[in-house]
Amino acid sequence: MCFVEDIGIDLGTASVLVFKKGAGIVLHEPSVVATDKNTNKIIAVGEEAREMLGRTPGYITAVRPLREGVIADYDTTEKMLSYFVKRVLGNKLFLKPRVIVCIPTGATDVEERAVRQATLASGAKQAYIIEEPLAAALGAGINIASAAGNMVVDIGGGTSDIAVLSLGGIVCNTSLRVGGDKFDESLIRYIRKEHNLMIGERTAEEIKMRVGTAWVTPENKDINMEVRGRDLVSGLPKTIKISSEESWQALEETVYAVIDAVKKVLEITPPELAADIVNNGIVMTGGGSLLDGFDKLLSKETNLPVIIAEDAVSCVAMGTGKALIEIDTLSKSGRGPKRLV
Repeated sequence: MCFVEDIGIDLGTASVLVFKKGAGIVLHEPSVVATDKNTNKIIAVGEEAREMLGRTPGYITAVRPLREGVIADYDTTEKMLSYFVKRVLGNKLFLKPRVIVCIPTGATDVEERAVRQATLASGAKQAYIIEEPLAAALGAGINIASAAGNMVVDIGGGTSDIAVLSLGGIVCNTSLRVGGDKFDESLIRYIRKEHNLMIGERTAEEIKMRVGTAWVTPENKDINMEVRGRDLVSGLPKTIKISSEESWQALEETVYAVIDAVKKVLEITPPELAADIVNNGIVMTGGGSLLDGFDKLLSKETNLPVIIAEDAVSCVAMGTGKALIEIDTLSKSGRGPKRLV
């Protein structure tokens, strides 16, 4: 006898992670789609399409259909979701799954509806949504049902979601359209301004991962890497060196935008929950939290202990999996996933 395989999807700006009930995370691919403009057919999805970014001929477009945590290109997002759902479920699509998808806390009704329609069009029987901080907390192993206050800072590719949780719900929160993509944009802008060099998104991401830092120390300030791009003066290819100290100069404004948002949420947190956060600390999740020294800087600025969750990149997807297991209980209690159809 065949049973429906429910799945949870972390529909991120930078990558898509899929959790399958009973199997864990079964897919982790970049949110990139390559399309033939002449035929409007999908050529590649995921990692294969990411390799094409900035390198395609005129008749092929490689795009990221999600921007700042929400759907920017509905048709392409639907095709991407359908492709990933088919990859995960194989030939079992005659048994339509229940699907739970994460959204930023600041998503509008229109953005929620776009997620719902794209999820149903991809082959779901029922569509649920769960707010990212709630899923991140579940994935990080936080007991969200307790009366104690817990703070989660989830820094994704397109958004940063900051929330204080208690008794299974969000007490106070904010969501800002700042994340890993903004870090990349800051690096691109800095290198263009300071070195007259134009680089692409993939190169910026590599700089961020290899020498990017939010905490300059005598040990890391002179770490550098070679960066290749196009000289804006001569128009010719050129190679320069970028150091960790320079990366901090590029990233400082963007990093402090997240820190300022954390402080604003702390300012409106009820005193009893604030006292709990002093004991429990701030939990950071998402790929952006892995920026070197970010946790140390946040701890210094807030005077609170800061912990990066184990497997921070997968926390939201793991949280959707835990929500799937208790989806009926959570939905009946009015907390957790919200059914869209």
